[in-house]
Parts: sequence; C-alpha cells; structure tokens
Amino acid sequence: MSDSVLVLNAGSSSVKFGLFDIGSAEPQLQCKGLLDEQEKVPRIVVSDASGKQLFEKRRPAGEANDDGLFADIFAWIEDHLVGGKLAAVGHRIVHGGREFSRPVAITERTLAALDALTPLAPLHQPRCLAPVRTVQSLQPELTQIACFDTSFHHGLTPPASRFAIPRQFEERGIRRYGFHGLSFEYVAGRLATIAPQSAGKRVVVAHLGNGASLCALHGGKSVDTTMGLTPLDGLVMGTRCGTIDPGVLLYLLQEEKMSAEKVQHLLYEKSGLLGVSGVSADMRALLASREAAARDAVELFTFRVAAGVAVMANSLAGLDALVFTGGIGEHAAEIRQQICDRLAWLGVRLDATANAKAQQHIAAADSQVDVLVIPTSEETSIARHCAALLRSQAKA
Repeated sequence: MSDSVLVLNAGSSSVKFGLFDIGSAEPQLQCKGLLDEQEKVPRIVVSDASGKQLFEKRRPAGEANDDGLFADIFAWIEDHLVGGKLAAVGHRIVHGGREFSRPVAITERTLAALDALTPLAPLHQPRCLAPVRTVQSLQPELTQIACFDTSFHHGLTPPASRFAIPRQFEERGIRRYGFHGLSFEYVAGRLATIAPQSAGKRVVVAHLGNGASLCALHGGKSVDTTMGLTPLDGLVMGTRCGTIDPGVLLYLLQEEKMSAEKVQHLLYEKSGLLGVSGVSADMRALLASREAAARDAVELFTFRVAAGVAVMANSLAGLDALVFTGGIGEHAAEIRQQICDRLAWLGVRLDATANAKAQQHIAAADSQVDVLVIPTSEETSIARHCAALLRSQAKA
C-alpha cells in the first residue's frame, strides 16, 4: 500500500478529516470522518469514500479531550493502513498573512509565526492551530503541513488589495487578504474539467455556507474577493455581520460603552443570519421558518450576495459564469434562485427544474451567463498540496 496523508479541517465545533492515498498523481480519498464535539457525548465517525460508515466511537463528555479524540483517530488509521504508512498530516490554516504564500512544513518557528496572526482571525486561527499541537504531542516525529486559505488570493494587487487608510498601515500588512482559498482553488480546477469553455473567462464563485465569500476568477486566478483583512468582511454569514459601516463600531465602543472583546463577540458570533433573524444561524431553519424576521434574514443574505456578485463582475469587466458551492450554495435551490433573480439584469437566468434538482448546469437556455453547482472539497486541495510538498522534499 502507498503512503497516505491525513487531512484535518478544523471548524468552530468539529473537525472534518480525510485520509488520502498519495501513491498516484491525484490523491485518492480512502475514508473521511468527523470529530464532533457539539454533541453531549463527543464522537468520531469514519466513512468510506461512498459514505458507508466504517467506524464510530463515543467518549463520555468528562473523558473527551483533544488528545483522547485524536488518539482514537490515529489508532483507527494505524489499523486501517495495513502495509502502508502515514506520511504526513495536512492542516487547513485560515490565515497565512504576508509571509506564507504557499504550503509549508510546520516547525516551531512556523507555529509561532502563525500564532502571531491570531488577531487577524481571532476565532479561526486558534482553532486551526489546536490540532497541530495535539498531533505534535501524540506523534512528534510525524510531518505536519500547513495549507492556507489566504494563499489562493496572495496575488491580489491594488486596488483590489488596498484599504483607503494611510499607507504606513499597508506597509505593516493591513491589506485585503481574502479567504476560502482552498475551496476556490478546488472549484477552479473542477470548472476547468467540467466547463473548459467558461473556466478561462470571467467567473464568480460563490462559496456560501456558515462562512461565505465570493471570488472573481479570470483564467482560474483570483483577481478580487469579498473578504478582506479578516474573515469578518464581505457577505452576511451565519453569525458574522460581513461588511459594516465602521461608524457602527465606533458607536458601540463610544456610546454603548462596549469593550473591544464584547464588540468582537457581537460581530463574529451574534450577528449575521442569527442576529437579524433571532431564530437561527442555519439557513435550513430560516427557510423552514414562518417568522417574518427569518424571511428578513434570508432577504438580506441574497441581497448582499447579489450585490457582491455585481462588484466582482465589475472587477472582471463582465460575467461569463457564476458557480455556487459550499453548504448553502450546493443544497439551497431557493437561495440560488433568489440570488439569480436579483442578477437578471446581468443576463442570469436559471432553469427551474435543473436548479431544483441541483444539477451541475442550472442555467436556462436563454441565459447569457453559465450557472453551475460544483461541490467543493477543501480536503482534496490540502491533500494535493501535501503530496506535492512531500515529493519536492524527497527530491531535495
């Protein structure tokens, strides 16, 4: 059996993981899983590539800690990889700052530099780095590789990368970085295979989930995106506010006398769909709700996405294709329809039947813009980067 790479994708309350065989040119998914800490009894579930469950283990809440849960994962992998070996662990790291423009092997110096970026992603960065430390404690000799959500956008240049603040701050790294890059990278690659006639043109990818952002692609490269210095900017999200008048923040600090910590908590965890609706951060719950405030939240979400697509189209000087991905983008036909209805002036038309079935191509015959649904896989992007880095190290 060939070498394998374990990919860890840490979220706010769970860790998605995938085990990939890297013996061939394209990494092959062997199994995937979820380490879920949300439930009263935290659990690990592992399934094969088709979704058939292979393994499940629960730990009583008092016994559940990162070391124990990850030890269970490594124990299962050791039994599973008969005749093979685990070559590395790849991690999705949200912020790479100015220094990290490509995947790197994690060292103590790397880890310290990534820790220092925490103020730019205060909720995400610690969560991404926690599994790195846990793996270090369990498997100190195992190679770990950091893959960055910001890397795909590293080539952004002014004016797209610039804030209208004194240049001294830009020189210190206060600029627009963009996120969801591992997802956009994967979708760009899939688009080149699925619709090569569109891939090289002017494309906007809508990664819509609990976190949401848009990316303007030209020739498969990022030329603009809606997130900025932090993952807080841009579209309305599950619990994040997205773009907001800076005067609101000054008002909260000066007039409401809120501390910076409370403002941060409000903007990251109590705003967005949850804040507007007062019902839920989950789009499925909002679409099923009869509450007027839930409809208001959905309307604001689709309004802001459509407005963002128009901004991205401006950066591209036109629009040839619109791609939906992410949990909402892939599964919420009603949201896709509402967004595209708002973009009818750009020549976007949906085939209602194809959209309802979430087919790959959902544009109507008379649409001037190709519209697609492409499931994303950040884990596959990470596995590719890990395999490439390991190969380059072997040749050195």
